[in-house]
Amino acid sequence: MTSPSPDDVPGPLGLSRPALVVRTISVPAAQVDDLLGLLPPPADAGDIVSWVRKGEGLVGWGTVTTFRSRGSDRFARAQEWWRTITAEAIVRDDVDEPGTGPIAFGSMAYSADSQTESVLVVPEVVVGRRGGLAWVTTTTTEAVPAADEPLEPQPAPADPGVVTFADRDLTKQRWADAVEEAVARINGGDLDKVVLARSVQATAEERIDPRWLLTRLTQDYDTTWVFAVDGLVGATPEMLVRLERGLVTSRVLAGTIQRTGDDSHDLALAGSLARSSKDLEEHEYAVRSVADALTDHTSSINVPDSPFVLHLNNVMHLATDVAGVVDDSSTSLALAASLHPSAAVCGTPTTHADRVIAELEQMDRGRYAGPVGWMDASGDGEWGIALRCGSYDAPNSLRLYAGCGIVAGSRAQDEVAESVAKLLPMRTALGG
Repeated sequence: MTSPSPDDVPGPLGLSRPALVVRTISVPAAQVDDLLGLLPPPADAGDIVSWVRKGEGLVGWGTVTTFRSRGSDRFARAQEWWRTITAEAIVRDDVDEPGTGPIAFGSMAYSADSQTESVLVVPEVVVGRRGGLAWVTTTTTEAVPAADEPLEPQPAPADPGVVTFADRDLTKQRWADAVEEAVARINGGDLDKVVLARSVQATAEERIDPRWLLTRLTQDYDTTWVFAVDGLVGATPEMLVRLERGLVTSRVLAGTIQRTGDDSHDLALAGSLARSSKDLEEHEYAVRSVADALTDHTSSINVPDSPFVLHLNNVMHLATDVAGVVDDSSTSLALAASLHPSAAVCGTPTTHADRVIAELEQMDRGRYAGPVGWMDASGDGEWGIALRCGSYDAPNSLRLYAGCGIVAGSRAQDEVAESVAKLLPMRTALGG
């Protein structure tokens, strides 16, 4: 969102820059009962960051330095930049846990051809909570660490008023036509699966405070990772990759059914989802793509024989947790790059599905469906897929996204209904 300063614009990796001075201290967990409540009112939507699930995670504010890039080498350039500045950093870490010390929050563009920049942001202040541990990390480019600041609850965000919604790139009918065309190509043998997304424009009467969205998303979808990075805000249920001390895990979601709110009916729907040949086929493609990518970086890998049904507030997904032991020097961002784009957000075969997406969606996904998360100096971190999200294009306006996996058995009107269900978290958070 915010234009980078001259110091933020990436140049040659050998360019001289002030070293980061980083200090992490332990604080009583009682001081950070409400991580989101500590976020100060931002002047710009991109001034705060978040990665919170069930009351734990990381939030931050202020910006010390930023890296931005486009193109096919965006992951490699971002990783090299992060390795360079952390190698030069002056660090005092009294906690020494994943997520302490130097921290970068990131959001990567879905496509190498996107006009939207991928970004890594190093905040001035990061507050973290994990189990009984809580900490504060301050980062500056000064010779001494920043002075400790008291952690205090901040003023509540204001209601943005009435919000209106309108189809953005394609109307529902034109998007349904695109789904039918995709099914025809699948039945013709061109590809096995493709994920098609659509976008909706949300416009409010007043400025939309990102803290308003984050708070409401956390209240309604506490089992998701509620995120904010550089003006991209959402609640993703899908963990693309987590790396912690050599153990890599990935949660794959593919195959969806909308909940009704009636527990007995939803239980029956969950059973039908678990038996659906269409959804099981879609899920199998996604799991296989993740397992194949991780195999190149692991000495052992565990892939469950069958998925489980993940219950969220508005939908249920077929889900599989893949785990492995990393046997190379890959960082969490490098692993995310190897997994992106998975069949869950692209399709199979990947190259062909990507071409179909570019032709039929008629939009630039930006950072939607790209990796979003954080990484510490060791390379450990968590990267979800930017789903159930919106991207600011004005202080009172966001572009919302939803995508659906299309296979041979897909029906256009069912996919439209699924996309509506996937837009619901952001629409509800906005008050629509």
